[in-house]
Amino acid sequence: MLKLKKIAIDTYRDTVAFMARDCPHYRPEEFRAFKKILVVNGHNRLLATLMIVDDKCLLEGDELGLSEQAFRRMGLPEGSPVAIAPAEPPRSLDHLRAKIHGHSLDRNQIEDIIKDIASHQYSEMEISAFLVSCAGFMTTEEVLALTHAMSHVGVKLQWNTETVVDKHCIGGIPGNRTSMIVVPIVAAHGLLIPKTSSRAITSPAGTADTMEVLARVDLSMHEMQQVVEDCKGCIVWGGHVNLSPADDILISVERPLGIDTREQMVASIMSKKISAGSTHLLIDIPVGPSAKISGAGNALRLRKLFEYVGAEMGLHVEVIVTDGAEPIGNGIGPVLEARDVMAVLRNDLDAPGDLREKSLRIAGSLLESDPALRGGSGYQRAQELLESGAALRRMEEIIEAQGRQTTPVALGELTLDVCAAETGVIRTIDCFRMARIARLAGAPLSKGAGIDLFKKVGDKVEKGMPLYRIHACFEADFGFATAFAQEESGYHIGSAAS
Repeated sequence: MLKLKKIAIDTYRDTVAFMARDCPHYRPEEFRAFKKILVVNGHNRLLATLMIVDDKCLLEGDELGLSEQAFRRMGLPEGSPVAIAPAEPPRSLDHLRAKIHGHSLDRNQIEDIIKDIASHQYSEMEISAFLVSCAGFMTTEEVLALTHAMSHVGVKLQWNTETVVDKHCIGGIPGNRTSMIVVPIVAAHGLLIPKTSSRAITSPAGTADTMEVLARVDLSMHEMQQVVEDCKGCIVWGGHVNLSPADDILISVERPLGIDTREQMVASIMSKKISAGSTHLLIDIPVGPSAKISGAGNALRLRKLFEYVGAEMGLHVEVIVTDGAEPIGNGIGPVLEARDVMAVLRNDLDAPGDLREKSLRIAGSLLESDPALRGGSGYQRAQELLESGAALRRMEEIIEAQGRQTTPVALGELTLDVCAAETGVIRTIDCFRMARIARLAGAPLSKGAGIDLFKKVGDKVEKGMPLYRIHACFEADFGFATAFAQEESGYHIGSAAS
């Protein structure tokens, strides 16, 4: 037996074990032919990739080290006795090979793969192979099976009400922080809306990153349920409550590969919402030249797929297509987006009108799910709740219940105004480039970093007039963002006459 030791190395999602080369109980060379080892202590079992250590300061011969992630998953205190053995490859790899060779998989085969992925039996290479083979071709039946499998691995929430509403935007539009306005409006009306949101991976802010400026988002399952019971809604980080954990693993691999097919997108979103116990779901598909979906035809095909999976899974789905031609609101980055959200909820005169209007439209559609509300009056009811201050009061209650952030997050003090290169009218704004600039400025890791927009599509500008301001907290980030923005601002300005 070896003694368990925690090694302070962050291996992200990888489960890694470390063994000393001079281990007296095992010969490390024997394990080199195996991709993974099995670490065992009674009923506690863990699959891990093995690495060999020569540094005595890091590991003694009779110790087995586990990375931070692996140590948490093992769930044992340091010093616990463990044994190791070669791990057999998961049987579902045979299904994966069939998919690679162009075969369609049935529900049981996909369930086997997802269970093995969720239990960390697949390497990143094997997950990549699964994602790429699915991106090449998936039937609608496979999409349905994938959704079903991912929603049945991990926690599934249950609520004591017939109607549980939720909304989701497929992303790609900076500043589109409607959830933080929709949730308090809907909750103030009395419908249940337990909103689990993501952190940004490649964007300048996710809803969880922005909400974290105002309140805690890493709530436990029990804490989340208590907030929803008290406030009818919440805005929390979904990664902390173990909803569809296989999806989180798949996303961590597919994003760096740039894989974002409509089939995998639908399975990802729908599995999360089904796991969250939703009964009614509104999907927002922004369409624009630099959005994820660039044309009406692609939006229609995606809408049909959402509706099909929703109907088969017993989830009422409404899909709306929205304008994705430019960023929503005036801020890009957590602090700036939180500023815009609170300005809308406070009914400030300078609150961004596009963010307000889109939020009311979404909230109104969700309120139509209430059988007690007269049909067609959802938008008016949402407007009443916002203008009366009821939505703001409910947002304050949610913030208090989740845990208000007592230390204000400052806006980045390193700034640069990016100005118009000519006189004219703003014709287009490149959403992808604006998100990249904000990301280079440090968002979302630096919550005060981002972009403050001064001009939107249709505005007239004079040469030298500021278009937007970059905010950064660190010199290196500031240099990266400003150099990228000065190379190409992301704004296209045409003549006033055109």
